[in-house]
This record gives sequence, structure tokens and C-alpha cells, in this order.
Amino acid sequence: MLAIAHCRFLRAHTGLDFVISEAGKHGIHLILSLVNNWNDFGGKNQYVKWGKERGLPVNKDDDFFSNPALKEYYKNHVKAVLTRINTITGVAYKDDTTIFAWELMNEPHCQADYSGATFQSWVEEMAAYVKSIDGNHMLEIGLEGFYGETTPERREQVNPGGYVVGTDFITNNNLTHVDFATIHLYTDQWTSGDDKAQLIFVDKWVEAHIEDSNTQLKKPIMLTEFGKSSRSSGYTVDARDKYFGHLFDAIYNSASDKGPCGGGLFWQVLAPGMTNWDDGYGVVLEESPSTAEVINQQSYRMTKLSPEFDGNDHSSTV
Repeated sequence: MLAIAHCRFLRAHTGLDFVISEAGKHGIHLILSLVNNWNDFGGKNQYVKWGKERGLPVNKDDDFFSNPALKEYYKNHVKAVLTRINTITGVAYKDDTTIFAWELMNEPHCQADYSGATFQSWVEEMAAYVKSIDGNHMLEIGLEGFYGETTPERREQVNPGGYVVGTDFITNNNLTHVDFATIHLYTDQWTSGDDKAQLIFVDKWVEAHIEDSNTQLKKPIMLTEFGKSSRSSGYTVDARDKYFGHLFDAIYNSASDKGPCGGGLFWQVLAPGMTNWDDGYGVVLEESPSTAEVINQQSYRMTKLSPEFDGNDHSSTV
């Protein structure tokens, strides 16, 4: 079992070596997530399965956040990734400037404890552990942005339907080792109603989190996942372009006013032929020139805000 797992680890990380190497060549910086909440690509349930195989008293996925042995499994993984020497570049991941930041977990949920206490303890422990190995890179949690027990008004007024998942946007991010906040936005999954009603939610969600990042957290924030699904009713490429543009405007307006929101990442870019990976949100730039242009123009105007901007037209570089 250990030998098989080790071989899988080597194959996976050899591929990641290549990704980091190629990203560096093209001036792309990466946020690397250390585990997934969901089963895709190897989520927290895999750690629970390993624990069960070793006879640990675990029976639900959220034991990932509280069982001491499972937490050690995660720490072992973190250490292996951060200290890995890239077989192509010869640079340790923890020293590689191509990596922009680490993410503790993609979209963490701990619904075994809606109070948020269990997840808060996990974040405190794991954020400190990552920083003990790598003080060079920034760290974010991977939150979708749901408000929790410490901000009941925000929870009721901003969370879609008052939805809670055992995380807390304010408390989780208000830790020394967490460098910036994140939110995700899946309006077509979280809300009902027509496009106008959904857009009202979009604006409320983004504005509330930018405001709280500025006044309470006093930290930067990024919109690290959003999209418009081709499987949603009324979807068109034009509707997707307008939606992207609307969110890009919100991000740009904050950044240009020296606000806390400095960037956005949509889900998800796919290469031609990757239709098996498309969950409805896939964007193949070669097949969607209008969407590519919306993204291109946002990249250009955000670049112009940088003190290092050289004044040249980079609008064709994305």
C-alpha cells in the first residue's frame, strides 16, 4: 500500500514539476491547493479511507478536521509538497517564485460542527504549520466566503438562504498566518430566480466581502472562482461574456480605487479536447474568441494599475 501510494505521489508531482516549470517560462504565477473538500482529484474523504484501512476510529469525512492521525497525514503531505525539489528546475517548491500562494483546502466544509469551532482550530493549526515550513509564500484558506456564527447579520442577509457550512469568513481569515481572503461565486447553484435577481445577489455578495476585507480584516481579497454554466437555463456565450465583464468591472473598480480586491480567477480554462473534464463551466479560449477578448481586456487594464507597467500595449499577450 505504501509503495503504491509513493509511486502515485511521484507520478503526480512529476507532472506538477512540469506545470510549475512551464508557468515560470510564461510569467504565470500559481495558487496551489493542498487538498480538496470534494472527492474530485483526491479529497478529504481519501484521508478518511486511509484512516479506516489502518483501523482508526473514523467514519465520516469531517473527521478529517479533528482526528489527530488524519491531521498528521495532511501535514505529511504538506511537508512533502513544500519541500519537494522540482525535477526540472532544481528549485524547491517552497523557494519557487512561480508559486504565488498556497491554499489550505479547496472550498472547505465542516458540517459536523456548524458553530465553526472545529474548522477554526484546524485552520489555526495548519496555517501555522505551512508557515513553519515556508515563510516565503502567501497563504489563503480556500473559502467560498460563507459567513458564520460571529457575524449573524451577515450570515442571514448575505449567505444564500442563510446557508452555513461550518466555516466563518471573518474569523477564519482573521489569523496572522492567513495573508489574503478568498470568495467563490456560483450564483446559478446557490440562488434561484431570473437573471436580474441573480445579479442582485452577485453584487451583494461581492460588495459585502470587499467591504469586510477592507474594514474588518484589513487584508486583500480575491474572487478565486466564478463562472456561468453552459448547463444553466438560458445560457449563451454572450450571457457568459457579460457576466464575466460585470465581475471584472467590480474587481477593477476596487483595485483602481486602491481597495482590497486585487484579482479574479474564473472556473475553468480547458484546452481543446478536454470535454471529459468540463463540468459546464469550462472555457476553451480557442473556441470562444469573444470570451477570450473579455479576459484579455481585463488583464490589460489590471496590468496598467501596476507600478511596473511599462506603458506598452500588452493586450494581445493573454
